[in-house]
Amino acid sequence: MASPRSAATGGLGFRNAGQSRGVQMTGRTNSDNQNAGGGNHHHARRTSSGRFNNLSRDMSEMGGATDSELGSDYLYTVQIPATPDHPMSGDRAVPGKGEQLGGARGPTCAVINCDGKAMRDERGEDMTPCDCNFKICRDCYIDALNGSGKCPGCKDDYTASDEPFSQGGSQNDMRVLPPNGDDSSRLDRRLSLLKTKPGMLMSNGSSADFDHARWLYQTKGTYGYGNAVWPGDDGYDGGGGQGPPNLGVLPEFNDKVRRPLTRKVSISTGILSPYRLIVAIRMVVLALFLMWRVQHPNPDALWLWGMSVVCEIWFAFSWILDQLPKLCPINRLTDLSVLKEKFDMPSPENPSGRSDLPGVDIFVSTADPEKEPPLTTANTILSILASEYPLEKLACYLSDDGGALLSFEALAEAASFARVWIPFCRKHKIEPRNPETYFLLKGDPTKNKVRSDFVKDRRKVKREYDEFKVRVNGLPDAIRRRSDAYNAHEEIRAKRHQMESGGDPSEPLNIPKATWMADGTHWPGTWTQSGKEHGRGDHAGIIQVMLAPPTAEPLMGSSDEENIIDTTDVDIRLPMLVYMSREKRPGYDHNKKAGAMNALVRTSAVMSNGPFILNLDCDHYIFNALAIREAMCFFMDKGGDRLAYVQFPQRFEGVDPNDRYANHNTVFFDVNMRALDGLQGPVYVGTGCVFRRIALYGFDPPRMRDHGCCFQLCCCCCGPKQPKKKPKSKQRDSEVAGLTEHTTSDDDDDIEATMLPKRYGSSAVFAASIPVAEFQGRPLADKGVKNGRPAGALTIPREPLDASTVAEAINVVSCFYEDKTEWGGRVGWIYGSVTEDVVTGFRMHNRGWRSIYCVTKRDAFRGTAPINLTDRLHQVLRWATGSVEIFFSRNNALLASSRLKFLQRIAYLNVGIYPFTSIFLLVYCFLPALSLYTGQFIVQNLNLAFLIYLLTITISLCSLAVLEVKWSGISLEEWWRNEQFWVIGGTSAHLAAVFQGILKVMAGVEISFTLTSKSAGDDEDDIYADLYIVKWTSLFIPPITIGITNIVAIAVGVSRTIYSPNPEWSKLLGGVFFSLWVLMHLYPFFKGLMGKGGKTPTIIYVWAGLLSVIISLLWVYISPQNGSAAAAGGGFTFP
Repeated sequence: MASPRSAATGGLGFRNAGQSRGVQMTGRTNSDNQNAGGGNHHHARRTSSGRFNNLSRDMSEMGGATDSELGSDYLYTVQIPATPDHPMSGDRAVPGKGEQLGGARGPTCAVINCDGKAMRDERGEDMTPCDCNFKICRDCYIDALNGSGKCPGCKDDYTASDEPFSQGGSQNDMRVLPPNGDDSSRLDRRLSLLKTKPGMLMSNGSSADFDHARWLYQTKGTYGYGNAVWPGDDGYDGGGGQGPPNLGVLPEFNDKVRRPLTRKVSISTGILSPYRLIVAIRMVVLALFLMWRVQHPNPDALWLWGMSVVCEIWFAFSWILDQLPKLCPINRLTDLSVLKEKFDMPSPENPSGRSDLPGVDIFVSTADPEKEPPLTTANTILSILASEYPLEKLACYLSDDGGALLSFEALAEAASFARVWIPFCRKHKIEPRNPETYFLLKGDPTKNKVRSDFVKDRRKVKREYDEFKVRVNGLPDAIRRRSDAYNAHEEIRAKRHQMESGGDPSEPLNIPKATWMADGTHWPGTWTQSGKEHGRGDHAGIIQVMLAPPTAEPLMGSSDEENIIDTTDVDIRLPMLVYMSREKRPGYDHNKKAGAMNALVRTSAVMSNGPFILNLDCDHYIFNALAIREAMCFFMDKGGDRLAYVQFPQRFEGVDPNDRYANHNTVFFDVNMRALDGLQGPVYVGTGCVFRRIALYGFDPPRMRDHGCCFQLCCCCCGPKQPKKKPKSKQRDSEVAGLTEHTTSDDDDDIEATMLPKRYGSSAVFAASIPVAEFQGRPLADKGVKNGRPAGALTIPREPLDASTVAEAINVVSCFYEDKTEWGGRVGWIYGSVTEDVVTGFRMHNRGWRSIYCVTKRDAFRGTAPINLTDRLHQVLRWATGSVEIFFSRNNALLASSRLKFLQRIAYLNVGIYPFTSIFLLVYCFLPALSLYTGQFIVQNLNLAFLIYLLTITISLCSLAVLEVKWSGISLEEWWRNEQFWVIGGTSAHLAAVFQGILKVMAGVEISFTLTSKSAGDDEDDIYADLYIVKWTSLFIPPITIGITNIVAIAVGVSRTIYSPNPEWSKLLGGVFFSLWVLMHLYPFFKGLMGKGGKTPTIIYVWAGLLSVIISLLWVYISPQNGSAAAAGGGFTFP
């Protein structure tokens, strides 16, 4: 059987022809038309069913233009990409497919109900793939091959041709089509071929499911892509054979399409549009309501009306500040498979397949082992060491700001247990990798486990962990007994020496009560009984490498009997682990947690210099082993070099099921933070955040443009621009150009020598690490990626640590290293506020950096939250005090640069202003009681206009709450708990924070806070026992007063109405309604005061009785003497 090449297939054969989504339309030369045996030119068009139909020139509306008039073999191509309605079929997406040429008019296909043209070759001769000479079109032939594989005419199987077959055919082809010949090059010259790779638009390499999001990305929301190739004066290639001069370089459609590491998912317009509309309506209604309130005073109680109006105006202003940044919420998704393919798989640039991901240094901070149990810290360290990230790129640092031997030895025990726990996690893919949490999980532990020895290994590791817990929990007693023994031995030696030297035996010996290490030496940090140079604020700097940096190549375990578990084919290397306690001396301001974090930044830069930093609190462990990879997707994606940090939401364990005090804080983490992600990025919240190291060094983001004043349209200060000095940011960039651009001129060397010590200190090793961290933090160089690094640049093994490196690390943690530098001012964590986290993030945004909010399907990190009412209020007090400090400092958003976006500025302004709402909230909570006591109300008459405004404002607020629940994923109960605790915190902690902040600003009174306890209650059987513990604090006084005042006021109002000769029930209902509104918000507070089992402190009963008596006496004093006077006081009635 003859198998000539077909013009309809472009020489690719029958099976591989015509399957491209591209439709190419081309003209022929006159000689080609003559060879085709016809003068009419045809074009190919794809129908809705996916087939190609030939159209004559007349049908395609080409007019009377002939091939000679077109004057060239080149015409134009139109690429129609795959769509959801017409996805690419997996069995047809094969390479080398799809050139459809218009041929001469000829016989039609013999298949019933098919009017397609039978296949013909370039000479115009019929092509019949079967010996029965059954004429068939290309589409029907392909359908027959994909179906039964039989000829529709003779019903026999198609037989293979004697001619050589194409090498590009599929291995699953029942009949491979004829190969390309010399004519194919002529056809290729006629066409601008567009070949679509198989499965390019499918998710995860599958051809079954259409990836709609990827299709939108690759097509940029358009249906087709077209290009017209027009000849120049000298032809298409200028006569040089290099292509059209008027087009430049033609697009390389055969190159692999860049797959993004992340993508942005917008909130549904069906939710977001009504949400924005209701916000606008509520703003208008609030404006109209406030205008109405101002225009309709209550002459009978102007003082009551005035207070209520002022409070309502402030509430409206505060609501606008809180609501405006919520108008642009978004979601983000990552693609970890693409990250692995680009950075962890062998490639021409990385033939060894060694990971090309950047290094990550992880900081864990602790300060007091009594309030932050060492076992909790050890579990956090173990979860970090077991992360799914290249081991040689990972380094973990523990900062013990208390310098306690207990934390040091607990870390040593954790390093020892890690040699068992980490291989176990890798072998059986354990989640979560915090051993305490894992062994407390309920359910079947063998679920999704495939290894037969899992149960045996789990039992052994569980036994090892129980022994590890016993050792860690017994460390305080062990250290005390060891120290007592060594101190007694020292006393005996001193006594013996005194006697041998002839001293007076009755003279007391001055032997310090030292704390001793296991090797028989003094602990250089804080002693249990503080001594000279061994106190909490006076001790030497300590750095100890617990686990050395691992080798670059995997180290597989074995099945030796000495091993706890069989680690064959399991990488038993462990990441680097370092203990650090910075030096502290009297007379130096150590700046609390911010100073400890900056010491970690310098230490890690000298020892490992990871371009990215993850900081965690000691009670926040890694719940998702892939969390660090999730963050790397954002940093390594296009535009990732302009990201300062990636913030993860905080998730908490051990919170009571009802979340009485809104400990989960879901409204903030799932509503406010997600909305800020649509602006310039979320605020930094102190833990669970991955930083770009170079952003902490005070550099501006790349490709940053300075804008004019953001108030240029509304202030007169922005007049005509005057020549001025070079901006400070530009000066800084030029001064550090030698660091980031590797300049070698003498002038640059002089600049570095003079300016670097003023910024970063005197360490030359630290200064040399800055350009290295900047380069390693860049994304891979790719199409559309600016400021990228070459692939394979980070596959070089890390240099081993030596004694000089550790000595330099000791130097940079000395207490005097930061003197006369920019540490804490522009570099590192910012000093001067108890909420150093918010200020640090604000400074980065103010320089133009962006941040990302990464919400993972499986929680990235989990921690503990104080469920005790007193601890919770003290935590909120610290946050609110920091906000007041921000408002009165140069970190106020009103003073920010023009690089801070407008809505981002509003969000930061709200951070500094929200505590002041407590003053107005406190007054407003007393207004219902004052109304019941005096018989007055905030309006003169409860008329229809007031009720309509009140109803509209309430309905709009509820509607916004429902829509926020929709697009954020929280529940209505969580939203209501947040509202309740907003009132509780606003009338207690926020109010105290305002007074403390004002005292600090005006009188210079320093504010000191104690650490929030991370330990559980005394009752081990009840994990929520701490919830019922009542610890008296002065923060209880305002809410108790508000509650008792409103309860007494309700009793007074009811009794007055009942015993009045002319009862006014409308007045009673109005006052009682608003009093009950206050009491409903304070309900969790009073429930917490009740304790459990009658454990309410006596002082609470004393305060309640005292306030009741005082309020009752005040009412008797100010109450009218008769009913007529009360009636004349001006009440309100329903219309």
